[in-house]
Formats: sequence, C-alpha cells, structure tokens
Amino acid sequence: AELGSIEAHYNLGNRYWNGEGVSQDRVKAVRHLEVAAMKGNMAARCNLGDSERLYGNYERAVLHYLIAAKQGDTSALENIRDIFMGGVATKEQYA
Repeated sequence: AELGSIEAHYNLGNRYWNGEGVSQDRVKAVRHLEVAAMKGNMAARCNLGDSERLYGNYERAVLHYLIAAKQGDTSALENIRDIFMGGVATKEQYA
C-alpha cells in the first residue's frame, strides 16, 4: 500500500474492516478503501457504500453505489434498489 497499489489498499481495507490478520479498525479500513476507490477500484467504492449504509448514512451510501454502478458494478445497482425499496431514499433525491 505504501507504493500506492490500488489492490493493496483494497485488500488492507477489507482486512482492517473484518479484523483478518490485524486488529479490527474501521477507520483505517475506510481510509484504505477510499484510496482504492479514488483510484478507480469499483469494489472498494461499493464497500464504502456498504459502510455508509451500515451506519445509516443512506445518502452517502447511494452516492458511492452510483459511482460503482457507473463503473459497471451490478451489486451496486442491487444495493441502490434495496435502499429505494426500503423507503430511505427516493429517485427524486438523485435525479
């Protein structure tokens, strides 16, 4: 990750999120996922959406999912649909 590898940041983000081989640290996880997402990793972007959704930040979650969906992530579309179907966001908010 120190050398800027997108995949390394993505993997570290997931490891910190889940506490796999390291102490669980969601702040570090999000930091690494943000770096990977900003460099185009759509899975990291979708994971950031998951993180925001977990903490009830649905507006930010949808924004992350929209970016991932534009990159071709079909699970992001499903997540957007679930948020809309759950009534916590409306199409008008994102039109």
